[in-house]
Amino acid sequence: MNLTIEAIEYYLPGAPVTNAEMASENPEWDMAKVESKTGVYTRYIASQGETAFDLGIKACEKLFASNKVTPGDIGGIIFCTQSPDYIMPSNAFLVHEHFSMPSNVFAFDYNLACSGYVYGLAIAASMLNTGLSKNILLINGDTYSRFINPGDRSTKSLFGDAATVSLLGVGPSGELIDVILQSSGKDYKSFYVPAGGCRIPFSQQTAEEEKDESGNIRSLNDIYMNGFGVWKFIGETVPAQIKELLKRNDLSKDDIDCFIFHQASKLTLDSLLNALKLDKEKVYMNMDKVGNTVSASIPIALKDAWDEGKIKRGDRILLSGFGVGLSWASAIIKF
Repeated sequence: MNLTIEAIEYYLPGAPVTNAEMASENPEWDMAKVESKTGVYTRYIASQGETAFDLGIKACEKLFASNKVTPGDIGGIIFCTQSPDYIMPSNAFLVHEHFSMPSNVFAFDYNLACSGYVYGLAIAASMLNTGLSKNILLINGDTYSRFINPGDRSTKSLFGDAATVSLLGVGPSGELIDVILQSSGKDYKSFYVPAGGCRIPFSQQTAEEEKDESGNIRSLNDIYMNGFGVWKFIGETVPAQIKELLKRNDLSKDDIDCFIFHQASKLTLDSLLNALKLDKEKVYMNMDKVGNTVSASIPIALKDAWDEGKIKRGDRILLSGFGVGLSWASAIIKF
């Protein structure tokens, strides 16, 4: 399918939070061990009252300021977030209102985490190639810090807040060569926030904190992540998906100019590199600077790799995201 990523911009809130700052607040945490596993040295945290919508607007303003496009050129808004401003309406409608867009511009959200960017490209490509729209804004943004217990070392040290916007169109240069989307709903409790929805509303009971065997503190209101279980699951599923994607397009890993994975953690990406026997020079990583930014991680990495000259127009790039759901998705694009 024709699909051109015309431009990418992103926004990181506030000043970077360093591991030294985290260590000063939590002297019992072994930050050297955290660094060796996560590969994260700094991350950005949204201020009190700052939302995924706010971050997304900042990213969009950077895009419009670049003079590549104006709000009047946009045909649709797709917003991927798990931390919306309201239960209803979707954040995409808030973006629509903020930029005073006309009524023929569609808007909707979808709820996905680390596989969200690949899903978004697939959704947008389908809409663009049926002629339903032109110039779609794909916004990926989350403030996971809202769901993280300050005493949970496993999540607080890993995740960062961020938002990106990708301007998607059907220009002559780009292509979504192929995509595979997969799910494992039976594993949903491996990575979730138990309370806060209609099934288990917030209450005094859900706010009660407990300490696990690793010393991490959380309540039912906070993110629970079975780190080892998710890591094991990724190792069992993602390499197989990528091999299948390459095989059915008669490609080898040598035919790919750059691999950009969801920036889950250093441990996870090192495992994938080993499983797929990839040349580290062809794999872009930047989680050290921004942390795990959920669905924003792939487009942030794409933007940085592009700005640094690591990728160029016409390159064949393999993208792969994996996480909450559990969900994993991989795509090959011609950039």
